[in-house]
Amino acid sequence: MTDKISKDPAAAPAGPGPSGTPYEAIKAIPVRHYGRWVSAVVVVALLAWLVYAFSQGNIIWATVWDKLFDASILHGLKNTVIISIASMALGLVLGILFAVMRLSKNPVTGAVAWLYIWFFRGTPVYVQLLVWFNLSLIFEYINLGPIYKNETVDVMTPFMVALLGLGLNEGAYMAEIVRAGIQSVDEGQTEAAHALGMSQTKTMWRVVLPQAMRVIVPPTGNEFINMLKTSSLVSAVQYTELLRASSNIGNTAGAVMEMLFVASIWYLALTSVFSVGQYYLERRFARGSIRTLPPTPWQKVKTNLATFKRSPEASA
Repeated sequence: MTDKISKDPAAAPAGPGPSGTPYEAIKAIPVRHYGRWVSAVVVVALLAWLVYAFSQGNIIWATVWDKLFDASILHGLKNTVIISIASMALGLVLGILFAVMRLSKNPVTGAVAWLYIWFFRGTPVYVQLLVWFNLSLIFEYINLGPIYKNETVDVMTPFMVALLGLGLNEGAYMAEIVRAGIQSVDEGQTEAAHALGMSQTKTMWRVVLPQAMRVIVPPTGNEFINMLKTSSLVSAVQYTELLRASSNIGNTAGAVMEMLFVASIWYLALTSVFSVGQYYLERRFARGSIRTLPPTPWQKVKTNLATFKRSPEASA
C-alpha cells in the first residue's frame, strides 16, 4: 500500500507532537489494482459475447419460455424430485448400514460390506440401471417363498428400476462417506460411552454418529446435488422424469434443442434451491466446532449494501 500525506484536518485526528507542534493528518490511499478491472472487463465481454451468440443462434426462445411450465414438464420435474429423494434416502440407509458393517470386527460382515462397495462403485450406474431393467431375462419370477411371488416384469416397474439402480449405487458412495465421518470421531468418545455402560449400538447412534454428522453432511449434500443430475439417466429405463418429458415434447414438436434448454433451466433451479438448503444444514452442524458461524447469504447481502451506502459518505 502506498500512503500519501494530506493536510486535510478532517482526514484523521492530529495529536500534538513531542514539542507541542501538531502532527499533520495522514490519509492512507490504497493502491489501485488496475489488473482486476482489466480482467473483470474481459470476463464481462466474453460473457456478453456468449449471450449474444446464443441469442443469434437458430433457437426459438419463445418456445423455451412457453414450454417452461408445461404440464408434462412439471410432472417430469416432480418425478425427478421424488426419485432423487427416494434414492438418496435408500442410499443413506444402506451407507450407514454398510459403513458400520465394514468397521465391524466381524470378518464376514466386513468382507460383505467391502464387496458391496467394490462392486457398485466399480460399475457404471447406467449399466446397473440396464441390468435391473432387463432382470426378467434372468429371472422370470421373483419368488420369496411364502412371503411374496410375482412375475419380474410386474415387479420391476420403471420407478422400481430407477430406485434400485440409483439407490444401491448411492449406498456404496455413502458407505465410504459415513465411514470417514465415523473414523473422524475420537476413539476416546467411544471409550467414555462404554465406561458409562452404553452398548456398542447405543454408543454408535447416540454418541458417534451425531458428532460424525459435521463431516458427513457436506459430502452428502454434494452427493444429493449430483443425484438430481444423475437421475436423468433413468430416462433410459422409461421412467418419465424431467429429461424424458422434455425429450418427448422436443421429438414431437421438432424443438429438440429448445426442450433441452428447458430441462437445463429446471436442473439449474433444482440444484440452486437444494444448494441453499445444504448451506444452512452445514451451518447448523458446524455449531460447536467453530466459534463464529459463517454469514448467511442474506447477511452477506446486507453487509455489502451497508458498505455500498457508506462508501459515498467516505468519499465525500
